[in-house]
Amino acid sequence: MGKQEAEAKEMVSDSPTKRLPFTQLLKRIGPGIVLTGVVMGPGVITTASMLGASYGYSLLWLFFPIAFMAITFLLATYRITLLTGMPSIHAIRHYYGKVGAAVVGIAAFLSCVFFTIGNISGTGTGMNLVFGINWKFGALIMLCILVYVYFAKGVYSKVEKGAMLCILGMIIAFYATLFSTGGPSVAQTAEGLTHWYFPAGSFALALGFISTHASITTGLYGTYLSKEKKWKKEDLFNGAMLADSIAHVLGVVLVSGAIVLVGAIVMNPQNVLIESPKQMADMLVPFMGGAAGVVMGIALLAAAFSSLLGNTHRSVVLLNAGFNKPTALEDKSIKWGSLGVLAVSAAVSFSYGGSPVQLIYLANIATAVAAPVAGFFICLMLFRKDVNQGMKQPRILQACMVISYLFGLALIGKVIVDLVGMWS
Repeated sequence: MGKQEAEAKEMVSDSPTKRLPFTQLLKRIGPGIVLTGVVMGPGVITTASMLGASYGYSLLWLFFPIAFMAITFLLATYRITLLTGMPSIHAIRHYYGKVGAAVVGIAAFLSCVFFTIGNISGTGTGMNLVFGINWKFGALIMLCILVYVYFAKGVYSKVEKGAMLCILGMIIAFYATLFSTGGPSVAQTAEGLTHWYFPAGSFALALGFISTHASITTGLYGTYLSKEKKWKKEDLFNGAMLADSIAHVLGVVLVSGAIVLVGAIVMNPQNVLIESPKQMADMLVPFMGGAAGVVMGIALLAAAFSSLLGNTHRSVVLLNAGFNKPTALEDKSIKWGSLGVLAVSAAVSFSYGGSPVQLIYLANIATAVAAPVAGFFICLMLFRKDVNQGMKQPRILQACMVISYLFGLALIGKVIVDLVGMWS
């Protein structure tokens, strides 16, 4: 642990803290934007499309718990890291031992692998829409391109810039379609935001939607990206951490919200359930016409590729952290481990006999696997006196973390009960 403690001392500074001006805060933002690129994969596009198409405006209220949970997870994990000087899983190892860290690392790794399976299916879906080729062959082509990018220099900067371009492109595409349809119904939007209930049969989709948008693994990984950005203890109080968290959530909500609304306006009145790539492309027909398939395909390709590039690294970083192995993005074990994750995920994806859209949906539900374990340890550390030593207990953040954790746990439990009922 000696090397980790040495790195921790470099991250923690006792210098006086001043609130940074807006221009300086923009320069300090970074991990949140990369995390948005990782999160904003085909899973977001798919689950958001399904949500709007299947339930119209009814589940718009989910964006409130999503924003609440996403910001809470980031603030909680960032706080623990910036106060202890250790990224989240290393902090778990320090306070709860190697077994606890290993369990969290494995759970987070599995969550990311499921996410990768969805991303691979997303690249195949995009290639199918753009070029009309078999989705598995298209995914294989994109994986070959991704392998080349893995071994290029400056991985972090490429991910950060690529994520920004991807988010901007999707915002333009879906908002253009939204405006071309005349925009959402004000009355139905207000009802969807204020009437909090789950329509019959919506729990599994809601879990996949929330797990994609507000994942505890996103917070865990963010604490390792903060090392790349060289954040220090004062960033906890100068506004950098909060600004980064808000930037991440805004990026996700801006894109996903437009997709849900387009699905509600275009597909829901026709009672169309999103089950194929073509049906996803049909969402953009009101604005793009015959080019809808190509435009949706490019959007899926960009989102999936950007997310794949970040998520496969994320999976190995979190697994390595669980076993106290190197976590730097440029480390060889991260690069080769990422290739292993790609190979296994590709094998699972290519063995699936159904629609790639359905595989994306199922994979994103499965990403919730890390929440019960990782969330438990983050809650424990947030309440520790030695973690918050010399500072007031963050009562509001503690309450928000417990509420977020219990809400996610309850939703997972409900879906499991429903599945057991179906199988019995």
